[in-house]
Amino acid sequence: MHDAALLLIEVGAVLLGLSLLSRLADRIGISAIPFFLLAGLAFGVGGFAPLDAGNEFFTFGSELGVILLLVMLGLEYSPTELVTSLKSSRRAGILDAVLNALPGALCALVLGWGPVAAVALAGITWVSSSGVIAKVLRDLRRLGNRETPTILSILVIEDLAMAFYLPVLSALVIGAGMLAGATALVIAVLVVAVILYLALRHGRIISRLFAANHSESLLLGVLGLTMLVAGIAQEVNVSAAVGAFLVGIALSGRVAHNAQQLLSPLRDLFAAVFFVFFGLSTEPASIPPVLLPAAILAVVTIATKTFTGYRAAAAAGIGVPGRWRTGFAMTPRGEFSIVIAGLAAGSGIEPRLAPLATAYVLLTVIAGPVLARMTDAAWFRRRISARQERVRAAGVASEPG
Repeated sequence: MHDAALLLIEVGAVLLGLSLLSRLADRIGISAIPFFLLAGLAFGVGGFAPLDAGNEFFTFGSELGVILLLVMLGLEYSPTELVTSLKSSRRAGILDAVLNALPGALCALVLGWGPVAAVALAGITWVSSSGVIAKVLRDLRRLGNRETPTILSILVIEDLAMAFYLPVLSALVIGAGMLAGATALVIAVLVVAVILYLALRHGRIISRLFAANHSESLLLGVLGLTMLVAGIAQEVNVSAAVGAFLVGIALSGRVAHNAQQLLSPLRDLFAAVFFVFFGLSTEPASIPPVLLPAAILAVVTIATKTFTGYRAAAAAGIGVPGRWRTGFAMTPRGEFSIVIAGLAAGSGIEPRLAPLATAYVLLTVIAGPVLARMTDAAWFRRRISARQERVRAAGVASEPG
């Protein structure tokens, strides 16, 4: 069979299978990410039917998937929203970073993986999945809830923090040392500051480069600019993902809105390819040895993420039920965790990091939506009401007679 024909057959069969898996995930009300990762494990190295002809397609497709995920994420935020979120939720963001990154770093050090792997695993456990959380909020019709702005503010801070974290990690994993890491951080800070300034002051001028109502030219222009900036960013070790994210932030108004609609199908396609590729590059046999530490890490960081979300909602003056909804909604990890794991795994700093990250993401992506739905259960509401009654009763009893 000709290579081209085999390539079409393999890629076509995988995409058709992913379509069925996505439909199944939607039916049972969870993210499709676990199914995509499992599909990659099934057809990758050590799987029951390894793919050969489609390797180059999935390699490039996964890189394009990361870029599209990040530019779409940037398009969702305006520079004003970023600045507002930083001002209103900076304390919650700091608490979120400390409590959720620390368990990952400690886990890597306890396992003897070294400081660079500790930095990578800290990022994997820190950042929540914006895509999964947005889907859960939509599915449960909570986009208009009082706690939703708090959730989004923390997500904005996490995503913006990645613009500084990823360049440093990139420098560390290639063994460039602390000086290069510090240089990468300075470059990242300057680049982000310049992009935010241009977007805040001259966002309309940048957006005028594109015709908002001409679909063909808008799609080609935004995609071309994103890939160009992502490539330049990667060349100077700032990370292609960061470059794509900043392009999304720089665009505004109808250009940003229409670009989101045009790029969404491409994002969905290549994001699926990205998750499948990560599974393809992970041997299934490497997961069982790290399943226990991944499970322990998932339990610990689900608890810490729930606590930070609860505290952030409490600081915003939201009631107890909304605090629990905030905490549980924040627990899934996904896109950025896999991006970080892929970056670290590609450098070969620790072969067990990728399988642990796969198992960890699978566990949190499955547990997160289940926990988010739990707050609507009658028994959970009764327990919250009973606890509030006890607190009120204790307060009345403590008042001077």
